[in-house]
Amino acid sequence: MLHSSTSQSVQEKRWTMLLICMVLIETLLVALALVPAQLWTRVLANSPSAALDGPFPPTIAPVITLLLYLFPTAIGFFSRTWQRALLYATLPAWIGLGAFVVAATYKVGAFYLVSADHITANVSILELFAALGAIGWLGRHIFRLK
Repeated sequence: MLHSSTSQSVQEKRWTMLLICMVLIETLLVALALVPAQLWTRVLANSPSAALDGPFPPTIAPVITLLLYLFPTAIGFFSRTWQRALLYATLPAWIGLGAFVVAATYKVGAFYLVSADHITANVSILELFAALGAIGWLGRHIFRLK
């Protein structure tokens, strides 16, 4: 009895560490995706594709885009509750968008966040990540992962 509860807590810690790592990687990818193309062309002046692909070579750029979709879905899949699935899947977008809005405020002004086109874009990103997390969580129940 003691052995099964101990091994279950070790397995639970591994799942938690996996979720934390996925959230951190997704946060990094979102933050890199939100860096404006003008900055990438200045930082990576010798790269002809810096404006489109940022710091990633054109050969792996589609993989990065795929990861931006797969990570929130996997995060939702490995979360035990739907609340955690939505929180963990959207947390990278909240952090990335928050950092981007603060940085943009220095150049554009304090009301950058509340202009209509920016609200729509930011909410759309959050909705996308929440939907992907929800799809992953629903997939967990289709495959009966406990």
